[in-house]
Amino acid sequence: MNTPLTHSPLNCFPVKDDCLFVGGISLTELATRVGSTPFYAYDRRLISERIQQLRTHLPPGIHLHYALKANPMPALVGYLAPLVDGLDVASLGELRLALDSGMPPETISFAGPGKSDNELAASLAAGIIINMESEGEMERIARLAEKQGHRPKVAVRVNPNFELKTSGMKMAGGPKPFGIDAERVPPMLTQIGALDFDFYGFHIFSGSQNLRAEAIIEAQERTFKLALELARSAPGPVRLLNIGGGFGIPYFPGDKPLDLRPIANNLATSLPEVNKQLPEAEVIIELGRYLVGEAGIYVCEVIDRKISRGHVFLITNGGLHHHLAASGNFGQVIRKNYPVVVGNRIQGSARETVSVVGPLCTPLDTLADRMELACADVGDLVVVFQSGAYGRSASPLGFLSHPAPAEVLV
Repeated sequence: MNTPLTHSPLNCFPVKDDCLFVGGISLTELATRVGSTPFYAYDRRLISERIQQLRTHLPPGIHLHYALKANPMPALVGYLAPLVDGLDVASLGELRLALDSGMPPETISFAGPGKSDNELAASLAAGIIINMESEGEMERIARLAEKQGHRPKVAVRVNPNFELKTSGMKMAGGPKPFGIDAERVPPMLTQIGALDFDFYGFHIFSGSQNLRAEAIIEAQERTFKLALELARSAPGPVRLLNIGGGFGIPYFPGDKPLDLRPIANNLATSLPEVNKQLPEAEVIIELGRYLVGEAGIYVCEVIDRKISRGHVFLITNGGLHHHLAASGNFGQVIRKNYPVVVGNRIQGSARETVSVVGPLCTPLDTLADRMELACADVGDLVVVFQSGAYGRSASPLGFLSHPAPAEVLV
C-alpha cells in the first residue's frame, strides 16, 4: 500500500458532501455537463493562482513564458496567453495555436531539434523567434529567408556542459539532440553575424521536473555564467536570455512541493549583474508543467468491479491510451501511483485496497496499483490528480481505437 502524498491535491480542490469540486462545480454535476466519460478538466482558478504566486515571488525583471507542449488545449492556451509574457512552441500545430491566442509574434519562440522546412517557413512568415538547434538548421533558415524575403528572428539554443541535477528529464550536458554544444556556439555566432539575421539571444534549458531548489539555483547560476561568456562573441546585443524552467510538481508519495523562495532570492541577487552586462536582455523562465500540471484532473468511470484471487480490480473506461503518464509508461523506471481518489466518494463509508485498470488488452493498462480507496462500484468516478500537463496530448489516443477523452476548462 502507498503512503499518502506529503502535499495532498485535496488542498487545491474543495470537497463537499464527500464529493470533489472542480471550478466550483461538483464532480458528478461536471460529468453530467460534459456528457460522457472519460474526460480531462482544468481549473482556471488554480492556473491563475499559480501564475500570481510566481509573480509575487520572482523578481519583477523575470518574464514568464508558457511551453505549449505541456498542454496545448486551445481554450487553456487562450486563457493563459494574457496572463504570461510569451509562448514557446515545438510544432507547426502549436505555432498556429499560439498565433490564434493573440500573443504578439515577437513573444513566441519555436524550439525543437527537427524543425521541417514547412515549420521554418511558417515561422519566418509569422515573425516569431526561431531557437536554432544546429548549424544545418541555420543554413536552411538562411536559404528559406532569402527565398521569402524575410529577415529571420533567431536565438541560439545552447547545449551546456552541465545538467540540471536530480531532474526528471535531463535535456543538456553530454551528447544531446537538443541545442548546439556550448563550445561550438562562438563560431556559429560569427556565421550569424555574416548573415542577414535579427539576432535575439540564447535559449539554455538543462532539465525538467525538479523539486530541489538548490539544484535549480545551481543550474541557473551556471546558465548565467555561460550566457555572459557567449555574449562576448554575439553578433549584436543580447535581447533574450531564456534560462529554461525545470520547476517540478509533486506526483508521488514523499514528494514535497518546490520551495520558490530560495530560487527567487537567488535570482534577485544575480539579476543586477546580468542586467548590467546584458542591459537589453529579457530574462525568461519557460514553464509548462509547473503552470498547469496541478490544475488538471483526469476522470474515468467504473464499468466493472471484479475480484481475482482475493484482489479487487476496478475496471474503468479510461486508461493508458488517455493518460500514459499515470500508467507509468511515460518515463518511469519503477512504476509509482499518481494521486487517485474515487471522486464522488472521497472518504467513503468504507475503504479497501484495490487496483484501478482500464479496458485495454494489456497488463500495462493500470492507473492505480494496490491503493487504498473508498469502496467503489459501477458508475462511480475515479479521479487522477496532477493531470494538467503531459496527459491527453502525450498519450497514444489511437491505441485499440477507443474514443478520445473530452477536455473542459472550468
